[in-house]
Amino acid sequence: MIEIICGEKGKGKTKELLAKVNASVETANGNVVYLDKSQKHMYELSNKVRLINVADYPIGNCDEFMGFICGIISQDNDLEDMYLDSFLTIAGLSSEEDICKAIEKLDVISEKYKIKFVLSVSKNLEALPECAKAKVVISL
Repeated sequence: MIEIICGEKGKGKTKELLAKVNASVETANGNVVYLDKSQKHMYELSNKVRLINVADYPIGNCDEFMGFICGIISQDNDLEDMYLDSFLTIAGLSSEEDICKAIEKLDVISEKYKIKFVLSVSKNLEALPECAKAKVVISL
């Protein structure tokens, strides 16, 4: 399952994402991971959430990012939810084709390993490719 929180930069997507992750950790039976481009939100997250600063790793494109995601999953059989802040930035996505490819891969991973992905995307709903619009749960 993939959920998308979308909106232009500065509209409050990260605030919504942080609220969702902190609420989900209270009811989750497994582990929760939060991927971001910095450590900036470390103190806003519950201490039960594992924060990973993607900028600490040499990830340059979508394929490398998907390998990174699969590596995290392979090391944690109890992983239940993954929250990806600044998704387009941390995944190295720019074109609509790349965005659709990444979402398709995340769908496959989500289905196979029963992991929920919640993505923060810095685009308005109208600017998202068709493959992503149906997954939007919050549009700011």
